[in-house]
Amino acid sequence: MIYNSIVIRSRPLRTIRGIFQLTVGPLHNWRHLASTTTICPHPFSTSSFNMATRRSARLSASVAVPKVTGPVSTSATSKKRKAATTKIASQDEPEATPSTPRRRRLLKPEKDTLAPPETPTPAAVNLIAEPAASTPITNTPKPKAITCLADPNQTNAVLLSPQTSRIVTSTATVTDTTSSSSPSNQPTSDSLLSTALAHLIKIDPRMKPLIEAHHCHIFSPEGLSEKIDPFESLSSGIISQQVSGAAAKAIKKRFIALFHPNSQETDGELTTSIPSARFPTPSQIMAQSIETLRTAGLSQRKAEYLKGLAEKFVSGELSAQMLADATYEEVLEKLIQVRGLGKWSVEMFACFGLKRMDIFSLGDLGVQRGMAAFVGRDVSKLKSKGGKWKYMSEKEMEEISDRFKPYRSLFMWYMWRVEETDISTME
Repeated sequence: MIYNSIVIRSRPLRTIRGIFQLTVGPLHNWRHLASTTTICPHPFSTSSFNMATRRSARLSASVAVPKVTGPVSTSATSKKRKAATTKIASQDEPEATPSTPRRRRLLKPEKDTLAPPETPTPAAVNLIAEPAASTPITNTPKPKAITCLADPNQTNAVLLSPQTSRIVTSTATVTDTTSSSSPSNQPTSDSLLSTALAHLIKIDPRMKPLIEAHHCHIFSPEGLSEKIDPFESLSSGIISQQVSGAAAKAIKKRFIALFHPNSQETDGELTTSIPSARFPTPSQIMAQSIETLRTAGLSQRKAEYLKGLAEKFVSGELSAQMLADATYEEVLEKLIQVRGLGKWSVEMFACFGLKRMDIFSLGDLGVQRGMAAFVGRDVSKLKSKGGKWKYMSEKEMEEISDRFKPYRSLFMWYMWRVEETDISTME
């Protein structure tokens, strides 16, 4: 409501005050009212008009504050003031970083074929080469091992049938040494290790300090006479993947205990009421569920791998006799098809389970590092280089190892021992 012009006549002072309250109420600035108001002079009284003007100025100052209709809520007003203060403070201060923690990145699922550990240790190899538990451990001396012909390119181990415990040997090496038809220059199980060691020293004299410092039991006459269950050896290879040697040994003991209800574990040793605690047969493992096998400490995948391996033996696709008679190429082709057995696992089984003397693993990082130290390289500096072949190239490893044929398995075993021996004695 706007009044463009106000004409003040000769009226009492109260009436003039009412007019100003009526006209000035909607306006917020008396100067604006003065600029738009025309006051006509009247001979009534100049002092009265001035008094009314001063009182109207005070009224205009009071009406400048907007009127609030209805009850005022103190809490609502304080909340609005706090909100306004917070908003101003947030504008002045830099925006704080969110306190919500970052989401954890999900781990990639394990591949079907597990890669070998970055630095495979002989402890895992010893688990693969562990003889089958067919007789209880006693203090009585063992009978003398039967001497038989040995062939570095064939299986030299005495194998046990997983299902029947029948002794199986390679048809190429099962010959009586007393026969006159036996060639005099062919090594036997008694002389195989000494012949192989002499060959290594002849090729490279730097091998002598290694040989004198470490005795290789696996290929000794006593080691060759030990009975090996190929199913247990392959299963041990699966169990030992991606874990330490001590952990693998403990898991294997608990796995065997699943099939011997009367067994007890005392101070880490498995004791049973039966004469021996043999590794379960493929048929026994096939009869158990994955959940039961996992109670021994196995992962889901490893339990599946063991059942898949057991199925191969039950069906006859794999057998102790086949593994004893087949060439290495045939063994590799058959076993690489089994889930959970990569090339490294098959190489370790052929070398230390079947006791084949001419196996060499180019993909073994521990052997690669040992070979680099053996030829005089500074392994500590090469460690930070990175890459799969940071210590030595694959071609160079192959060229060096080929010189030690047909005893590359023994040469590989000693390459694991290089860092345990004073390198200066090899110079």
